[in-house]
Order: sequence, then C-alpha cells, then structure tokens
Amino acid sequence: MLAMSVSPAGVSRYLCWAVFCGCCLAGSALASRPAAAEPSSARRTAIVRAVETARPSVVNIRGEKTVGAESVAADPGKIGQRVNGMGTGVVIDPRGYVVTNFHVVDGVREIKVTLSDKRQCTARLVARDPETDLAIIKIDAVDRLPIIPIGTSSDLMTGEPVIAVGNAYGYEHTVTRGIISALHRAVQVSDAQFYDDLIQTDASINPGNSGGPLLNIDGQMIGVNVAVRAGAQGIGFAIPIDKVVAVVDSLLAARNTEATRHGLVLKPRGAEDRPGLIVAAVEEDSPAAEAGLKSGDVLTEVDDIEMALSFDFQRAMLDRGGGDRVMLRVRRGDESLSLDLTLAAARPKRPTASPDAWQSLGMELESIAPEQFRERYKTRYRGGLAVTSVRPESPAAEQGIHRGDVLVGMHIWETVSLENVSYILSRPDLAQNGPVKFYILRGNETLFGFLPLSMKDGKLTQR
Repeated sequence: MLAMSVSPAGVSRYLCWAVFCGCCLAGSALASRPAAAEPSSARRTAIVRAVETARPSVVNIRGEKTVGAESVAADPGKIGQRVNGMGTGVVIDPRGYVVTNFHVVDGVREIKVTLSDKRQCTARLVARDPETDLAIIKIDAVDRLPIIPIGTSSDLMTGEPVIAVGNAYGYEHTVTRGIISALHRAVQVSDAQFYDDLIQTDASINPGNSGGPLLNIDGQMIGVNVAVRAGAQGIGFAIPIDKVVAVVDSLLAARNTEATRHGLVLKPRGAEDRPGLIVAAVEEDSPAAEAGLKSGDVLTEVDDIEMALSFDFQRAMLDRGGGDRVMLRVRRGDESLSLDLTLAAARPKRPTASPDAWQSLGMELESIAPEQFRERYKTRYRGGLAVTSVRPESPAAEQGIHRGDVLVGMHIWETVSLENVSYILSRPDLAQNGPVKFYILRGNETLFGFLPLSMKDGKLTQR
C-alpha cells in the first residue's frame, strides 16, 4: 500500500485546482463539440426515405393464442397450449382500421397493438377472410392515424428492390431489404392453408413479420408479408397488394351492408383507369338513384376521401348509419358535379347460420352477398355459402371440407341460400340417395365429394 501525507492547506489547494480544472476541461470539451447536423443527402438514400414514409402507419400486434395443429412452426408437443403470438399490421384508414394476416389474430383473446409512437392500444377483429389469410382489425384510437401509401402489384419486376418492415421475433419495426426473387408463386404452408399467387423475396421475413408491408423503393406498399419457408434462408413471401385491396374491398362491403344501403354497384378499378371509381349500375328506387347518380359516372371524392383505390368507397361508408348524408364529387363526361346521397338503413338481415347443416353435416355456413360472390368468383355458379367452421370427426371433416371453402351445390340442387340447404336436408327421399354429392369452390377450383349421412326414423341425426 502506498501512503501519502499532505498538509491541510495542500489538500485545500489540490481540491480547488482539481475542481477548477475539471470545470474548465468540461466546458472546453462541450464548447469544442460540433453542433448536430442534418444527415447528408448521400446518407438519406431512397431506402431511408421509403422507411420514413411508411413506418408511422406500421403497427405491432401481440396476443395470447392456442397453438393449433395447422401451425407449421409449432412444436407438436405444444399443440393445444396457450402461447404468446406476434405479428404486424398496416393502418389503412385514419380511424384505426388495420389490415393484417388472419393467422396473426385467429384465436387471440385480446389483440394488443403498439403504434409507431410507442402508444399501446387494444384492437378488435371486425372482418376476416381465412381463404386469403387476411383480416381487418379496429383500434379505438384517440386521434387520426397516418395511413400507408398504397401502390400496385400489376407492374412488379423480378429483381427490383423491396423493403420489409415488421415485428420480427418481437423486435418492433425491424427493417430489412432485398429484391423480388419471383412472382406468382404457389405455396402450401399447411394442410389448411394454400396461397396461389405470392411475391417471393429475399428480404428477411421472420416470425412476427406476418401482416406487415412489403414496400417498393418509393415507400408504397406492394404486398403484405405472409409466410416463411421453414429451414430456408433468403426466401419469404407476400400477398400482392392488388389482391389485398380486392379482399379488403369485399370485407368492408360485407360489413357496410349490415348497416346501410346505397344502391351503387361500382366497377373494380384497373391499374390503367383514371383516378376515380366507375359506377357500373344504379339500383332502381335506391338512395343512389334518388341522388341522381347514373351508370358511367365516375366517383372522384366521397366527403373528404379521394377515390383512388377500389376500397376507398367502402372506407368512406364505414361507421355510417341510415339517414346519414354523404357528399359526392362526380365526373360525368366533361362535367364535375356535387351530389348529396342520403343512406338508407339496411334491409332485414338474412340468417347467417344453418342449424341443420351443423347438426347433420358438421359445418357452419354463412350467406355470401350475390355481388360479392360474382366479384370474387368467376364461375358458372349463381352463388354459394361460405364454410366458416367445421366440426372435428364430422362428415364434412372426413371429406376434407375446410373453413374458407364455398358450398355451391348438393346432389342435384344449388346452394345459393341457407334455405336451399334446409330444403335439401329436409327432403323425405334424402335417405334413398345414399351419400350426398357436394360441390365446393376452393380458390379457383371446383371440388366434389360425397357426404355420408346418418338417418333415424327418416330424419337426419348427428354423427
């Protein structure tokens, strides 16, 4: 140990010197530090600008869910257990409507959302389409949220640069970059989930990225990240944005028709069309007809929302009720018109479940609006019923019918309505026909099979 003896006066002089010199040194160092400068233009690349544009409208999603057998990433020993799930979403409307993957929120008790400014909110599921693995959730935000710029997937080029933003492994707003590796990929990720037209990219897409945006170099969303290939490196997939827009349009339309009626039939907007949505038809004696709208008109604005995408009209109709007035801007030839549309209350709702189908067949069915069916399915069938649930070990399950299929026929009859199914299942000669042949739509394919039925005293019973 080194000992040192210093006189009290010496200590006093030493402390004063040390404090004085320390202050001077600190002040000197602060004075000499250069003021913070804006990053140079060379550093603010197109990628940086693209992320800055899109990031405020990307949200992170968390929630507890049950591990299902259909999860390709699930450890078989964990099936049936409650686990913490994670994913990503994108704000498509300032009132807090967010698009994400259905598998991100499927089975989640409480959907917890973190905004880009770190605020935490709770969301609720408002619409879903298991077939395309897309869903819409609603955040009850306290103020208007920024929405993401949306591009098109109709002109994508193999090799062009892309950027993914998402909640990768729980690391919020992770940014990765890459290129488009291929287009129109068909991917089977599980027995229950098949994607028929995906963008393939080598931008890192990890668990938690699902539901987040794939951006082009201009910061526009051109896809929704959806899947990774287990064990593969540099291979990820995204749903093309044009398909996303079409599905969101259908989901919002189905939601809006539960509350209001307007009488407009709009033509799906093509990439080559001028801004605005074309009126394909106007129903007789409808609010649209009373407002003076005509077939061929072009809607350019509804209240303060510009009609740039096919789902913009449905966004404008959200949260409306019968009697609400809507201001329309319309282009008719070379004229620009302002019209007032007063919405009517929706007609009485049709049944959305068939007890007979669940009891005897093991599947829950829902009606599909005729215009929605025609828009989504290019087929000879007049309509169909969406399969929303399948009971395990039921005739439907044994025949491989999945949630998301569309039942279009049984035996010699079509199944356009729930009443059609009830009629078929109540026929006294049903037992004589043996197993009943059924027809379903799955994507663009028509599939068929035979449903074995159990009868007792001439009536159907549950198997």
